[in-house]
Formats: sequence, C-alpha cells, structure tokens
Amino acid sequence: MKLRSILVAKLLVGRTLKIRKVWMLLLSIRSLVVLGTIFLSGAGGNLAADAVAKSTPDGHTLLVSFTSHTINATLYPKLPFDPAADFTPITMVATVPSLLVGHPTLPAKDLKELIAFAKSRPDTLTIAIGGLGSSLHLAGEQFKMMTGIRVLNVPYKGTAPALTDLLGGQVDLMFISLVTGTEHIRAGTLRAYGVTSAQRQPSFPDLAAIGEIVPGFESKAWFGVFAPAKLPAAITDKLNAVIVAALKDPTLRHRLENEGASPIGSTSAEFAAFVREDIKRWAPVVKWSGAMPN
Repeated sequence: MKLRSILVAKLLVGRTLKIRKVWMLLLSIRSLVVLGTIFLSGAGGNLAADAVAKSTPDGHTLLVSFTSHTINATLYPKLPFDPAADFTPITMVATVPSLLVGHPTLPAKDLKELIAFAKSRPDTLTIAIGGLGSSLHLAGEQFKMMTGIRVLNVPYKGTAPALTDLLGGQVDLMFISLVTGTEHIRAGTLRAYGVTSAQRQPSFPDLAAIGEIVPGFESKAWFGVFAPAKLPAAITDKLNAVIVAALKDPTLRHRLENEGASPIGSTSAEFAAFVREDIKRWAPVVKWSGAMPN
C-alpha cells in the first residue's frame, strides 16, 4: 500500500526521535511504501494535525500523533480543526507509562510519606516541567488536583534540562517516562514514588501504582495513527490490518518494550472511542491547572 506522506507531530525532541526509530522499523516490516515522512514541529503538534485534517481522505496521508492530540482540545481554545471529528483514527500503536520520581535527599521514602510531607509544607516542594501542556506536566497537575497538595511548578525548555536540575537537587520532583527514569532509579540517583499506569510495571514490581494510594489516578502517554475524516471504511480497515499485523512482529514489540512502551494495536472504532473519552478526561485537568500554550 502506497502512502504519499506520513506527518509526525514533533513534540519533545528526545521522545520523538525514539518514536521515529520505532515507526520506521514498523514501516520496514510490512508492505507500506512511504514516499515521505515529515517530522513537523510547532504548536504542540497542531501544525502536523492541521495539515492532515485538511488533506484528501484517500489513505495516502497519515498522522502519527501523541497524547497532545487530546490534551490540545482544551489547551488551545481556537484550534483550526476538531481533534475528534476531523480525523479517522486508524489504530493506537502503544501506550507509555510514566514515573513520579524525586531527588533521593527528600525525607519522604514512599508515596504516602511524600503526600503527607507536601501537605505539611505547602508551596515548599518544587516539580520540574519539561514541557508545558505535555502529558507529563498534566500528570503532575492531576496528581496535585487529586491529592490536594500544593507544589510549585518549575518550567523548563525540554526534559533534558529539567532532568539535569532534578539530578542536581535544584528541584525536588518530576514526572518522567519509564524508560528515561529506569537507569537513574536503579543507580540510586533518583527515588521512585509510583508509576502512573493503572497496574504496577513488570520492571518495578515492588513499586506501587499511584492509583493504589490515590484512588482513580491514572495517566499514561500514547501514540497512534490518524487519517483525515471521511476515509472510506475499506481503506481504514486495510491500514489498520497492516499496522496491527506489524505490531505482532517480535522485533518490533521488543523495540517498543525497550522504549518503555506497551504495544496495543486497537481497532479503528476502539481508538475513536478512546480519543473522545481522553478529550473528556483531560479537560478538567487542563482547566484546573490554568495551563496555557507556549
């Protein structure tokens, strides 16, 4: 099947470059002939999404987008497209859980102690934010909203400088991807307080899911494939079948899992329902946080 172009909503550089490698591997496994892949940055992924939303729905132009696709529905008050109505969801490729980590000098040894410590000292602890409006930023806002703690945000231009300051003790806390945080936790340079997924992660079986302590809490990033709205069902089904089959390949699954991702391969209908619900799920968190686009 021939594709004229795939547009990837380029967000935080480190994560996007890793996903780029996975995506190109996926394309090499199955019979998709891609004439061009464009990594388009700007406006939190909205430039790439807008270009695909306005393209011809013939199956030759696709969008690879991330959690920002549903967050932006509330974060940006005047989008030039509707994140749900203007796209045909093809499949969710994978989800990526995150970790709440802190500098090891913090007196709190686990999540219960951290919440109690933060409540006893409002506006004292700091949390690094690698990207305003990102899923990691809003995981922190959701955590604060659900626990009632008051922690000061410290924004950075990217995950790398935020992590550097966390490791150096200039800030106290951070939500970070599983793959990025693992080496530091195992080296003892960061302390893990919980995973954001609903269940514990196999790589850290003794680390509680935050939802075990904060009932109802769950936050995980995802990435998936979209086409323009009104894509014929036959083309939707064919694209879905090709990508889902690729996700069953052991090489690709191993590559995704090495990036801390869990392969999904949903149906188009399942992904469409997820997108609608994810927009609703993030809306109150974005509004509560007062986050504004950069």
